[in-house]
Amino acid sequence: MSISGAALGSGRILGRAVEFGKTHVVRPKGKHQATIVWLHGLGDNGSSWSQLLETLPLPNIKWICPTAPSQPISLFGFDVVGINEDGPDDVEGLDVAAAHVANLLSNEPSDIKLGVGGFSMGAGTSLYSATCFAVGKYGNGNPYPINLSTAIGLSGWLPCVKTLAGKLEEEQIKNRAASLPILVCHGKGDDVVPYKFGEKSSEALISHGFKKTTFKAYSGLGHYTIPQEMDELCAWLTSNLGLQG
Repeated sequence: MSISGAALGSGRILGRAVEFGKTHVVRPKGKHQATIVWLHGLGDNGSSWSQLLETLPLPNIKWICPTAPSQPISLFGFDVVGINEDGPDDVEGLDVAAAHVANLLSNEPSDIKLGVGGFSMGAGTSLYSATCFAVGKYGNGNPYPINLSTAIGLSGWLPCVKTLAGKLEEEQIKNRAASLPILVCHGKGDDVVPYKFGEKSSEALISHGFKKTTFKAYSGLGHYTIPQEMDELCAWLTSNLGLQG
């Protein structure tokens, strides 16, 4: 079997008590070239995504699929308060979520490319992690420790976009932002996270210097994935990570 599971239990991340569910790992069938943490959406779990990812023709990628904290109003550490362009962002919770991703990637070999991806609210954590990588620190100012090679957001949005403007001025930060490949995909028929959030998120990333952001729209697609989207994800990852195939 190429899928394994490990219970993480409870712990403290950035000083906040968090209890995560089981993490499922899909091991590479070929030469290990990249490791990607994949984050699920509300009401889902790491197991279902690990089963889907295991079927993709990406033999060089190791997938790590954690299950979100068990608290009913919290997903990957940040509170579900509704999606509102003018609403507040739970920066503390986002930091906890991004730190959990970083912890999962911290023991990977030094020659392995590292990434984060997700669906729906998992996409929010993924894109937030991308901004933490570029800025070099979490929202609370603690250093961000992982050298990301890619970030993916399906049917999600970019949190904390209003606070990005003043954080990307230094040359080193600009270079990290400009060099990070990001894929944002969204269905035009999404009635859970409206299409405009995905479109505006990609526009915001590009306008803030994330020049390697790719946006793909899917007519008629709701809040789920389809084979065409996953095929294009595979092709994009193979190209941007330089995978052997």
